[in-house]
Amino acid sequence: MTRVAVITVVHRRHAHLALQRRAVALSQRLPDDYVVVAVDDPIELDDDFEAARILRISTDPLGLPIAAARNAGAESALAAGADVLVFLDVDCVPGRELIGAYEAAASALELRDDILCGPVAYLPTAPSTGYDLATIDTLADPHPARPAPVPGAVMRGGDHDLFWSLSFAVTASTWRSVGGFDEAYIGYGGEDTDFAATADERGIQIAWVGSARAYHQYHPVESPPVSHLDDILRNSALFHSRWGRWPMGGWLSAFEDAGLIAHNPVDDVYEKL
Repeated sequence: MTRVAVITVVHRRHAHLALQRRAVALSQRLPDDYVVVAVDDPIELDDDFEAARILRISTDPLGLPIAAARNAGAESALAAGADVLVFLDVDCVPGRELIGAYEAAASALELRDDILCGPVAYLPTAPSTGYDLATIDTLADPHPARPAPVPGAVMRGGDHDLFWSLSFAVTASTWRSVGGFDEAYIGYGGEDTDFAATADERGIQIAWVGSARAYHQYHPVESPPVSHLDDILRNSALFHSRWGRWPMGGWLSAFEDAGLIAHNPVDDVYEKL
């Protein structure tokens, strides 16, 4: 029997995690392991969902070590015998079919070596009573910037830069082939683009799984994310040094337009003003 692990990273967003946990517990296919990686977070799990457990790690002086946290969760799940790793951001609520859809795709001969991604819909502000899991799938359509096959369909191949780590799954073999996330990326951004670039370099495709739907809970965001400026500059420079191109181009352009950074074309670097 295939052993499926769900992995999520939490740092303070306890209400978001609580709704995710409720949704996971209502899944048509329950996970065999549910690793909540708590980064300098005192959270305790107060339910009786036996598959859920906490793995505690420390933060980094430079910021939230999301790459290292995901890796720690994956390695813990693999040590416990996981065959399929399902990653969900703490903001993401899985649809009832998500875990089973990822498991089925990971078991298909033509897909099992791929990175499996499901459509994600960004939810509007929650009502005062909170989101209703029975109707959450009616509140928003999948994000238009990513492929969104209809439930039951799979779209294989395409641009690796469209990969996002909000919701994805891999077999244990594919995880080891990619090598996990590069832990040199600390703080906001870059680690998922690097993960996908590594996969592309190693001939690993992306497959979009229509039935693996997730719903991103609303929370306020900065646009552009000025509070993450240093993280984005550091991580984008790291990516550029490895791959010869700049990730997060939209944010870099927005920072430049705001007079926060400038591009030095001679050295091809971005400098903080």
